[in-house]
Amino acid sequence: MGIIDKFNEERMENIDAMTNDKDLLERSNKFLCDTADHKYSYNFDWMSRPIIQYPQDIVAYQEIVWEVKPDLIIETGIAHGGSLILSASLLTMLDICENGEAKLQPSVQHPRCVIGIDIDIREHNRDAIEKHPLSPRISLIQGSSIDGEIIKQVKEKAANFKQILVCLDSNHTHEHVLAELEAYAPLTSSGSYCIVFDTVIDDMPKEMHMDRNWGPGNSPKSAVKKYLTDHPEFEINKSIQNKLLLTVAPDGYLKRK
Repeated sequence: MGIIDKFNEERMENIDAMTNDKDLLERSNKFLCDTADHKYSYNFDWMSRPIIQYPQDIVAYQEIVWEVKPDLIIETGIAHGGSLILSASLLTMLDICENGEAKLQPSVQHPRCVIGIDIDIREHNRDAIEKHPLSPRISLIQGSSIDGEIIKQVKEKAANFKQILVCLDSNHTHEHVLAELEAYAPLTSSGSYCIVFDTVIDDMPKEMHMDRNWGPGNSPKSAVKKYLTDHPEFEINKSIQNKLLLTVAPDGYLKRK
């Protein structure tokens, strides 16, 4: 057994031990709940834009992008644009690694880009995203992600790409996320992912979401459960949440077979 194989074996043993440690899992969930009260995810930027994600999920996302090597990433939910900039930066790095160079402006040689959809792209956020050096790789679409015309527009853009990764992170109600899954998950390429964020809502006390339209039983996770009953082409990659320990997307990393 080589050194890397031994390292990977030890890592899997560590992950298995964490997964079977009920006390550790309970404390991890408590940490997520406690830090959510303090808006912990608001503390971080990606290349100057607030990203509103937990660092563990950012690292996992980087691993997925490297594994899948998408040429198109579709994201619902924009906020300050940090996740769009993250995606654009990772796609740019893929081009550098594969071609020894990267153009900020997508082209026939470097087509990789990101589509971001949001019902309300606030002017100051749009301005900051469009002024960012990576903006040429980003297309912004304003409108409801489940509106028929918006879905049609995204599908027309996606038709020109072969390797597609999807991230859903907008309205977190069961009905809305299920509609997003029906609209965008089919665009996910075989071997790629449809990542559904904030499934952790289902694992949090109801009182944490009293000011929202969503909560336990009416959440991204409940939508995922419903969607998977009719879509065996997707499966939850639990190995990701098991190694992260802290994630806002438990049961949300959906891999297409």
